[in-house]
Amino acid sequence: MPSTHLRFVAALLVATAVFCLFAVARAAEQPVLAVPACRSAVQAAVPLPDSMQREPGFSCKLVESDTPGTDIPAQVISAIKADGTAAKDRGILVAGIAARKSVAKERRFQLQVAKPAGTPNCRLEDIGGKAVKFLDGDTPVMVYNYGTVIGQNVPKRDSRRERACYIHPLWGLNGEVLTDDFPRDHFHHHGIFWSWPHVGVEGKNYDMWTSNAVTLKFVDWIYRQAGPAAAVLAVENGWFIGEKKVMIERVWMRMFRASGNTRAIDLDFTWIPVERPITLRGAGGKSYGGLTVRLAVKDASKSIVTTPRGSSKEDLKQTPLPWADLTDKFGAGDGLSGAAVFVHPGHPDYPPTWLTRHYGPLCVGWPGVKAKTFEPGKPFSLAYRVLVHKTQMTPDQLKQAYDEYTATSNLKWQ
Repeated sequence: MPSTHLRFVAALLVATAVFCLFAVARAAEQPVLAVPACRSAVQAAVPLPDSMQREPGFSCKLVESDTPGTDIPAQVISAIKADGTAAKDRGILVAGIAARKSVAKERRFQLQVAKPAGTPNCRLEDIGGKAVKFLDGDTPVMVYNYGTVIGQNVPKRDSRRERACYIHPLWGLNGEVLTDDFPRDHFHHHGIFWSWPHVGVEGKNYDMWTSNAVTLKFVDWIYRQAGPAAAVLAVENGWFIGEKKVMIERVWMRMFRASGNTRAIDLDFTWIPVERPITLRGAGGKSYGGLTVRLAVKDASKSIVTTPRGSSKEDLKQTPLPWADLTDKFGAGDGLSGAAVFVHPGHPDYPPTWLTRHYGPLCVGWPGVKAKTFEPGKPFSLAYRVLVHKTQMTPDQLKQAYDEYTATSNLKWQ
C-alpha cells in the first residue's frame, strides 16, 4: 500500500476518533432530566433551560439513559408569561413517562430530535363555532365551551339559564360522562367552572356564582397545539358588569394522553383587574368560590369523597386540603370511577380551604371567607390538576399520585 494512502487512512482514523470523542463529550454536556422513581406514570411539564430552547411544536423524544431504544414521545409548548400570555421565546417540554418498577432512586432522560409525526395523538376539534373538543386519538376527553350554552331545563327568566367559558362534558376513561351541567339541585353548577359568590367592584358586591351579575365572556385565543403527548388550549376571557370589562382572565388547559388507569388535565389561571381594584371572597362558613368541579353523582348516599384525612361520609366545610377526590358509579354498569382535584404546591395560601359535597361538587375555596383585594394591572395566578381515574383509588394511591404531581412540578435539568 502506498505511503500516501497509509497516511490518509491514519489521518481518517484519527479524525474519526476525535469526532467520536467530541460527540461523547457533547452528549455528556447535554442537560439531563432527572425524574424521581415513581410507582405510576409521570405527566411532566418542565421548562427548558436556555441551552435547549426550541420553537413550540418542535418534534422531540425523551430517551432514558439506561434503556436506549425506548423512546418517549414529547413535545415543546410555549411557556406561560406572568400575565398569562404565551412566551414565544420560552418553551416547556411536555411528556408522559410510564412507570418502571425496577428503578431504585431516579431515572435520567436526554432530549433528542424526533421525526415529525403524522396525525397527532392528542387533538383539538372545533365544534360549531362555540366549543373545542379535546381528543386522545379518537376518544373524546372534554369540551371547552367558549360560546353561550343554554340550559333548556332552566326557566327562561332565571339568570342561571345561560353561561359560557367552562368545561363540560368531562369524560371518564370508560367513556362515561363524569361532570354535570344545569343540575336540578343547583342550576348554577356547570361542569368544571370558576366563579365567586362575592365580587367587590367600586364599593358594590356582585354575585357571579348564582347569577349573571358578573358575566364571563370569551375574548380571544392565546395558544393552541396538538401533539404526541398533550393537547393545549389557552384562551382570554373577560369579566363584564354590563358592557364594562372589569377583569382580564387567561386560562391554559393542558390534556395529557391517558396512561394506565389515569389521565391528567392541568389548568393554569391568570387574572388581571382592569382600571379598578377587585375584591374576591368565598361563601361565609363554607368558603366555596374559585375552581369547582361538579360531578354527576347519581346517589349521594353511595358516592365516596376521599381527602388526605381519608374517606368519610361527612361533608367538609372550610377545610384546608391539598387535594380531594370523588368516586361514584358514573357509567351504566357497576364499576366505580371518578376524578380528583390537585392543588399546585405553589398555590397562594397553600393549602386552600375547601367545600366537599357527596352529591357532586368539589369546591376549592380561595381566598376563602376572608376577602382579598387585587390591584389593577397586577396579575395573580392559580394552578391545579384534575386527575381522572378509571377505577376506584385508595387513599394511599391518591396520596401517591399527588406526591408525584408535586414532585414533577419541580423537575429540573441537570
